[in-house]
Amino acid sequence: MDIRGDFARDLRARKELAGVFVKSTDPAVVEILGHAGFDFAILDAEHVALGRADVARMAIAGRAAHLPLLVRIPEASGAWIATVLDAGCAGVMVPQVSSPAAARDLVRRMRYGPGGMGFSPSTPGADYGTRGIAGHLERQPGETVLICQIEDRDAVASAADIAAVEGVDALLLGPVDLAVSIGAQDPAGEDVAELCRQTISAGAAAGKASGLFLSDPAHSTRWRNAGATLFVLGSDQSYMMGAGRAALAAFRN
Repeated sequence: MDIRGDFARDLRARKELAGVFVKSTDPAVVEILGHAGFDFAILDAEHVALGRADVARMAIAGRAAHLPLLVRIPEASGAWIATVLDAGCAGVMVPQVSSPAAARDLVRRMRYGPGGMGFSPSTPGADYGTRGIAGHLERQPGETVLICQIEDRDAVASAADIAAVEGVDALLLGPVDLAVSIGAQDPAGEDVAELCRQTISAGAAAGKASGLFLSDPAHSTRWRNAGATLFVLGSDQSYMMGAGRAALAAFRN
């Protein structure tokens, strides 16, 4: 099963996909979420002390559970991007992309050759050398994706130009970051929702997938109707907290 290629194809075709953030560094969490049936998971190296060695270990669990893994990287460095793709992850999610110039630089860093990644044919991402040099060079661009996060007003204003960059596969909105950037208190408020709608429309106009983080999946219909196809439904932490609180409430009542 080519889980990376299948995920990339579905994302680019704007098929509806439901994923989850992973805040833990335990590979078992990735395996459990894969068996739960999610379409993808995102290792959150931006907000968690999740290192490059953790990514490599958790990528093994992702492949075992047939769960495509993205990594939200803490910085747009070539070292981080290479770690993610060499480990065999399905792609990179980059926070706070606010301009098409930044998006083009990310695309360059995700490709082999001058100004991009160094090449090794023996990595997990290259199936440990079994593809050969030519085979991996041919397959890698089609099976790995770049998702740019739109998290402030400037990024929303540039969303159409960011989405139009060849090699950008999707836009993902962060409603909480958007709210903070405009001084709003409610990520679900109408002012934030309008920025989300503008971004989703910009992505659709460029033929690119767009989506957002949903703390409450009950709101998904609203965003499906707006054209979103990429949904992140909470995190392993939020599931543990929610289930723990619910169990305690049921026990004590």
